[in-house]
Amino acid sequence: MDLLALADFNLVAKHGGFGRAARAATRPKATLSRRVSELEAGLGVRLFERGGRDLKLTEEGRSLHERTARLMAELNETAAAIAAGGDAPRGRLRISAPSLFSQVAMGSLAAGFALDYPEVRLEVTTDDRAVDMIEEGYDLVIRVNPRPDESLIGRVFLRDRQVVVAAPTFVRPIAGAAVQAVVRGPADLARNWNVTTTNERSTIAIDPILSLSSMAMVRNAVRQGVGAACLPLSLVSHDLAAGRLVAWADVDEPDTSLWALYPSARLLSGRVSAFLTYLKKAFPTGSPDELAAFID
Repeated sequence: MDLLALADFNLVAKHGGFGRAARAATRPKATLSRRVSELEAGLGVRLFERGGRDLKLTEEGRSLHERTARLMAELNETAAAIAAGGDAPRGRLRISAPSLFSQVAMGSLAAGFALDYPEVRLEVTTDDRAVDMIEEGYDLVIRVNPRPDESLIGRVFLRDRQVVVAAPTFVRPIAGAAVQAVVRGPADLARNWNVTTTNERSTIAIDPILSLSSMAMVRNAVRQGVGAACLPLSLVSHDLAAGRLVAWADVDEPDTSLWALYPSARLLSGRVSAFLTYLKKAFPTGSPDELAAFID
């Protein structure tokens, strides 16, 4: 396969048209069109639908773009690093991270990473949904308990667990009575809490009297004594140590795992590798206490 033709194909696919690609790269439009036609002829498939105003990728073209765009970027990055006489990570690194982790730790992590790797331009967005890394152009995503995805690989870098907490002034009701609870999300979707205390399992019935959209909001409300809540240990460990909250029980469910994921269909870039190394440095054991250290 002609790598120059493949590079031109990805350039056109990225910009959505021969004209826009030609202007962005200051290349003749006719040259780009010819190279893409040669690539199509060599592969025996159409890569673009050329009808109408918009240039659209065919199914084969979309597949080729998804599989090769990042590889071509890696080749360009490697060539640039060699030409510059070094292999320090450089270029743009786009990361998507869940909201709570972003609010608690991502600002400090991003600043530290930027100081260690000044040639990398880090962009972090907050999103609790499972973003499409290829379509949305992310290099790495951080996800909580992700579903298995054959197109992604990665590693766990942090584990947390859920605990039921309340303010010391909040009186726990008698056994069997529902507990006034502060929950995250719609109250009608809230479930009773299955908990473990001294190796005994039980269920705490809840009456959701307050529903909020973030864990931080839930914690702040519980501090005021309005009710109990189920929260990550890392988020409340300082409050527990200071006596602002007390722990009733551990939630009887698997630990929460934070994963750093990236596409398996490409080489691991120097930027992604550097960030993974930085995460390992920030969370050497991956314990809740290490995440709690980022909380003011």
